[in-house]
Parts: sequence; C-alpha cells; structure tokens
Amino acid sequence: MRILDRSVYVGPSAYAHFPVIRLILDLEALESWPTGKLGAAYVDALVEALPGLAEHGCSYREPGGFIRRMKEDEGTWLGHVLEHVAIELQNIAGEDVTFGKTRSIDDRPGVYSVVYEYAQREEGIAAGELAQRLLCSLLPAEIRPADIVPEDWNWPEARDAFIRYAQRRALGPSTASLVKAAEERNIPWLRLNDQSLVQLGHGKFQQRIQATITGRTSQIAVELAGDKEETNKILGSLGLPVPRQELVQSSEQAQRAARRLGYPVVTKPYNGNHGRGISIRLNTDLEVAAGFAKAREHSRSVIVETFLEGDDHRLLVVNGELVAATRRTPGHVIGDGKHTIAELVEIVNQDPRRGVGHEKVLTRLELDSQAEMMMARAEVTADSVPAEGQVIHLRSTANLSTGGTATDVTDVIHPDNRDMAVRAIRAIGLDVGGVDFLTTNITESYKSIGGGICECNAAPGFRMHVAPSEGKSRDVAGPVIDMLFPTGTPSRVPIAALTGTNGKTTTARMLAHIAKMAGYTPGLTTTDGVYIDGQRTVEGDMTGPVSARMVLADPQIDFAVLETARGGLLRAGMGVPRVDVGAVLNVQSDHLGMKGIDTLEQLAEIKRIVVEVAEECAVLNADDPNVLKMSGYTDAKVICYVTMNPQHGLVREHIRAGGRACALEAGINGQMITLYDKGSHIPLLWTHLIPATLEGRAMHNVQNAMVAAAMAFSMGIRLDAIRQGLRTFDSTFFQAPGRMNVFSEHPFKVLFDYGHNAHAVGVMADLAQRLDVSGRRIVVLAGPGDRRDQDLREIADAVAGRFDHYICRRDDSLRGREPDEVPKLQAARLRELGVSESAISIIPDEQEAIDAGLGMSESGDLLLIFADALVRSWKQVIKFRPKGVPEAPVVETPPAPQAAHAVAVAEQAFVPSEWDGVVRDERGIHLSREQDD
Repeated sequence: MRILDRSVYVGPSAYAHFPVIRLILDLEALESWPTGKLGAAYVDALVEALPGLAEHGCSYREPGGFIRRMKEDEGTWLGHVLEHVAIELQNIAGEDVTFGKTRSIDDRPGVYSVVYEYAQREEGIAAGELAQRLLCSLLPAEIRPADIVPEDWNWPEARDAFIRYAQRRALGPSTASLVKAAEERNIPWLRLNDQSLVQLGHGKFQQRIQATITGRTSQIAVELAGDKEETNKILGSLGLPVPRQELVQSSEQAQRAARRLGYPVVTKPYNGNHGRGISIRLNTDLEVAAGFAKAREHSRSVIVETFLEGDDHRLLVVNGELVAATRRTPGHVIGDGKHTIAELVEIVNQDPRRGVGHEKVLTRLELDSQAEMMMARAEVTADSVPAEGQVIHLRSTANLSTGGTATDVTDVIHPDNRDMAVRAIRAIGLDVGGVDFLTTNITESYKSIGGGICECNAAPGFRMHVAPSEGKSRDVAGPVIDMLFPTGTPSRVPIAALTGTNGKTTTARMLAHIAKMAGYTPGLTTTDGVYIDGQRTVEGDMTGPVSARMVLADPQIDFAVLETARGGLLRAGMGVPRVDVGAVLNVQSDHLGMKGIDTLEQLAEIKRIVVEVAEECAVLNADDPNVLKMSGYTDAKVICYVTMNPQHGLVREHIRAGGRACALEAGINGQMITLYDKGSHIPLLWTHLIPATLEGRAMHNVQNAMVAAAMAFSMGIRLDAIRQGLRTFDSTFFQAPGRMNVFSEHPFKVLFDYGHNAHAVGVMADLAQRLDVSGRRIVVLAGPGDRRDQDLREIADAVAGRFDHYICRRDDSLRGREPDEVPKLQAARLRELGVSESAISIIPDEQEAIDAGLGMSESGDLLLIFADALVRSWKQVIKFRPKGVPEAPVVETPPAPQAAHAVAVAEQAFVPSEWDGVVRDERGIHLSREQDD
C-alpha cells in the first residue's frame, strides 16, 4: 500500500467546495485483499482501535453502515477503508469532519483516488499517513508491508502522539469558539499563522484576534494584567477586594514575607499565566521555599500573598459586561474505600469527556510530580486507598488544562460580585478580561462574607464557559464578535473571480480599473502579480489561492478581483469558499494532456468551479458551448449571459424572461455594448470608444470589455463608472503587458502579444487582417515546448495563409524539446498548408527571430510578434532603429509620448505574465514563465 501522490486543496476544487486532501493510493498486492477476504477479525481489530468507526454510515447512511459494508461477503477495498480511518482520526483529535470519497482509477488497476475532508492541513496529512500505518499493522504477517510499520510501533502511543500533534496545530478552544461565532454571523476569517492569530473580515473591514486578545485590546492593559503586583495596587486603590502581597527575589525573602503576611500564603510567578508555577495554602517556611522554587521556574520575581479561603471562580467580562461566571475545582479523585488513588485516576480518565490536552471538554488526570507533591502534603501515595468520600487533590490550581473541572454559576452570582468583576476589568482597561475571584459562596456579596481578587487575566480562556463540566454552556464568543462587528458593520468586500483559457488577465485588469473609477480601492491578482490600488506589490504568476488570501488580508482594499487559473485550481483549489460574482470567458484547447486533463469537457469541469461558488451572479460567455452548459451547475441568484451574436436564441429568451445579459448590437454609429436586466434595455458604450479595442477592430477585447462590464454591473457599480473605466483603459504595455500592445513609432507597425495557444494566436491573426496595412504582414511565431505536437500544429494552422512571411522560433525554455524542434514542427505544418518555402524562416532563438522580423519590416508593413520574454522582447521593439534612421539626437524636447512611456516601462523592468524566475544578462532582462496559465 503506497501513497503515490498527495494534493491538498485549500478551498473549492473539483472534489468538494471545502478543504480536502486527495491521495493517489496504490494497494499493490492488497488489491486482492478486500475486507471480506481479510475477515471479521480484521474488521473487529480495526473497530477496537477506533471505536468511532461504528458510527460511520457510509453508503447505508445510518450508524453502523460502514462496519456492515466491511463485513459483507466481498467487503470493501482498503483505499475506501483508509478514507474512513483518516476522517475518524481527525474526529478523535477534536475536528468535525465527515466527507470522503474513494474511486478506483480506471486505467490503473489497484490504484485509487482517496479524497477526505480536513480541518488543519498538517493534521490532515498526518491522518492519512497514520491511517495507512494502522491498516497495515492489522494485516496478517505474511502480507504486512514491513517498511510501513516499524517493529516497535505501538498504536495507543501513535494515536495519542497524533492527537497532541493535531492540537498543537489546531486552533485552541477559545480561538475556535470565536471563529465559530464569526461563521454564525457570516463573517469570513483567515488564519494568519500557525498559532492563534486570526483575521476576521476582509480588507479594510478586518479585525484581528489572537486567542481572546483583540486588535482593540490596549497594550498597556495587557502589561498591567501581567504585572500582578501593579494590578493588586490599582485594584486595592479603588477599594476592590485584593489579598495583601509582597514581591520577592529570593527564597529567604519569600519566607520572611510569608511570616509578615501570616500563614497560610500563596506563591506565584510575577508574570505567569494559565496557573503555571502557583502553589497555594503554604503553611511552613519549607513549603514556601518549595513554592518559591516552583514559581521561579516561570519568572525571575515571585509574589507571596495572603491565602484566601474559598472556591476559585473565573468571572469573564466582555465590553464592560459580565457574560459568564464559572466555579473551578482542581483535579482530584474521591475515595470509595476500595480503590487506590492510581486506580481512581484510571477510573476518572475513563470518562468519555476526558481526553488529551484540549481534545475534549475535560483533560485527563496525570500522576506527575505536582500530583506527588499534593499527595505528600495529604500524607498519601498513589497506592493509598482513600476512605469513602475523602477528596484527594492532585493539583493546587483549578485550571482545566491540568485536569480541573468547571461548573457554571452565571445565573446565581450575586450582583455585588458581578459589579466588582466589571469594575476590576475596567480599572485595568481590558476589552476582554477574566477575574480570578476566591469566595466561599458566589451567591453572597463579597462585602458581607469576604473573598478577594487573585488576579486579572488578559486573553482569558473560554473553554470553561463554552463547555463546562456541569451547568449551562455560555456563548461568550458571541459578545466579542458583536463588539468587534456591531450590527450593520460590514465585514466582507465584494469579490469577483474570473477564469478562461484566454482573455482573463485583460478582463481582470479592466474590472479592477472600473472599480477604481467607481471609488473603490481594488485588490487584483493576475498572471503577472498582485496589485493593490493599481500598484504591484508582488511579482510573478499570482492566480492561485495564496494570492487570493494575500489580497483579502490587505488592510487597504475594499474590492477584490481574482484572476483564477486552471493550474491553481488543479493544484490547490480556490483561495476563497465563495465569491459574489464568478465569470468564465471561454474554454479553448490549451494545456490538454497535462495533469490529467485531456479533453475540453474535462477542462470545462475545472473552470466551472468559479461559477459553482458564485453567490450573486454567474457571468457566462453564451457563445462558447462549453461555457453555456455551466449554467446548470451554479446556484447563483442571477445568471448573466454575454453574447456577441444579437440573434442568439437562448439569450433572447433569457432577456424576454427578465434575465440579465450583455449583448453586442449593431447601430448606425457602430457596435454598441448593451445591458439587459429585469426588462430594462441599457445602451452602455460604443465599442470604438474603448481604446483597448483599437476602434472596435479587436473583437476579442470587445468581448473582454463586455464581460468586465457585465461583472461590474452585477457587483452594483454605477453605469457612469463602468463607462469611464472602459474609456480610460487601454492596451499599452504599461497597463496590459503582452496583451495586444501596439507600437507605431517605427515606419511600420508592431503588434505585440503573449498568445501561446491556437485560439489566442487565431484571435490576433484575425485582428491583423482587420487592421489597415499598406505593405506586408509578417509574423514571428512560436509555441510552448510542453504542449502536444497537435497543439503546436494548431497554432500554425491559426496563422497559415494570413501572412506574407513567417518566422518560426522557440521559447528560451525548451521544456523537454530539442533546440529547434518546435520551429521545425511548425514550419513543416505551414508547408503542409500551402505556405511556400521562401515565405518561411526558421530562427530558433527568440531575440534573433525578433531582430530578423524588425529588420525585414519596411514602411507600411505590420509585424505581429508572439513573445515569451516580454520585457526583453518589448525592449527590442522600442529600441530598434530601422535602416537609414539615425540614432535619435539628444534634444531638449521630450520624445513622442508613446515611445517615452514604453522605454520608461521597460527600463523599470516591469515583470509581467506567469514567470517563475528572472535572469539578467547584458542585453536586458530575460524572464521565463511557468506554463500553467
């Protein structure tokens, strides 16, 4: 049984709309050993190891269904069993995950796709590995893989180690309760580190928490709460009940202080927390010395204070109100006159509510050094048999994390005690704070029966209130979230996501530009970087989940545009669980034969994820059959069709039914982009007024503009802002590098594009035919080396017969090809299609090929360059000097605006489009890209 491959999906993917892990599992010889053949003994041993499997319903959809399935005549295969075990392992670690799906891979006998839900990435991965080991450990010796299960492997130890490992990476109980309260209020959240730092809300609306400290918590208040001596003084000065105390630095000072204060006393670290290092009810100098040593492990200075009689209570105050009160009892056992203390501990730990660490409501008791000290004080040992009803304390403090119990007393606390707690937290200045209060009876006023405040806590734990051992559970996280996000306060930013084979980068840039014109501060992810308010903050191909989270975490943005690529969807899914508007521009032949995607239909299934998670509107290109079919897979409230065919029958019926659409209509003054919604007919803009369309000739950019307009309209942006955005967005190298850039400062015109598949190349070839050209049309052609031969030939098909001369080259990155293999293959295809030998040049090197194209171009010609290293190639274009044209002299007047602008951009080494590295040479900057759109 081998795990051949693993993919971790952080968001919506082809397998689920929530985080899942996918394993490619090879059962090898175990393909011949389904559970029916392994027998009931194997199943029983597995259930004994993980009793919770008995609750799994599987296909029977009722508890016990999975066990029944395993014990059927044939049973089920171990890939399916591993799925359930990985889920159950996470369950025993405290995670609520249930989803799984296992399927055999048709063309690979014994190989399975195993998908299961996870809550925390590392925990989910470890669960799959431990599941594999457990299943193998239970196999008969003759078929057990020796290299997977070590000889000294112990299941109980491995299980507990996994639980502790999971808990170290999972959100703590307090943070988890706050996240749950946020989810209940539809507030999004992002985990910002491996601990408890969490962002609630998006962009400029975000608030942060770390455990129960919020972004609004005063640093001074936290410092005061950690300074127990100063806290004691402040509270005492306000007349609040506090014990007398002294700060000491040596054991001798501690003993003298104890005698002055009067026994019994308490010793505790000066700045400790979670009850660490505290010793109570110390009655002798020897005990004080021991208590000092214990406290000194956690702090250089130690506090000695008078011991207050009574039960330990935690009073939780949020935003100036007491929201919960809990009585805490230290970990203990109660004698029955029959069992030893060690046996009583085992009996107590059998309580299903007790687990490892924070796994469950209660924590297991342990007979460690602190327990031995408490037993020694009571003059008993672990082998002693306490009398019936005798209480043996194993801890001096009542923290739940050391085995204590909690009883809710919120409904019975005396009003004076309630007010006292509120005053104390206000005096310290905390927005969320806990008061540790000792009293013999919480239902009576401290003014009449005494009692005192031990300390005030910043970042108080919520576990005891959310899941008390006894009494009513309290929603203490809700008031914190309501404090951070009062009713009516926004927490989300509008999110638009779009995908497609071609045009998505231009469309995403258009939409972000429109949003900026509307007054938003947009965050944009594209194939060339992350942009915040129009400024690039990160370079590279940023079209996956990491960049999406990066944008949503930025505190400036209030609008997000996420270009979402096929590669990211296949590797890790989407970075957000939902979007407001999702759009698919087209599905064309590109990257087929890679990563298990062999057909357009399979590619469409991946790309439609974007509209599957759209909530408000799904924008679909109705002119692409594969995109049109996606309308049946979205739950968006509105579907908006985009069509360049005013006679489109389905769109016509959709409009007549009151649906939303964006159509291209012919008028006396040209072509008009028109919106339809709820019966309204809204003329938006003439296409020739959009600079990026080259006066309406670039039909692919007309379509991109229509999709951007439809998305903007569906996100509630004003019509005048949409018009202004489209009229001010152009296709210069600066604004859209490698996307139909035009350079007109030479005697001939250069059309510069990044097209790298047959559809994109064909679109640019069509544009080249529509442009007015008095001379020849020349093209510099290539194709990525990792594409199929068929794809490279189709690129040649897209230009054949449309140009007067063809220069065939290759990319710098060969991607497994021979140095001249791609240009020779495409040249051969051009010959097959009737292009004469004299019209074809094979120049493999990109720089040499572009120089050749520039050199042969004459006045009136059009040179179409399909470039790979965009910055370097653009520099070649703008710095080229045609024959007979001297170097430009130094003059006081500035050069032509376009040339000056282009040079400035290139000199700044603008880094666009899907690049995984930068190599500098004497000629400029060469950038290679990761061909995974």
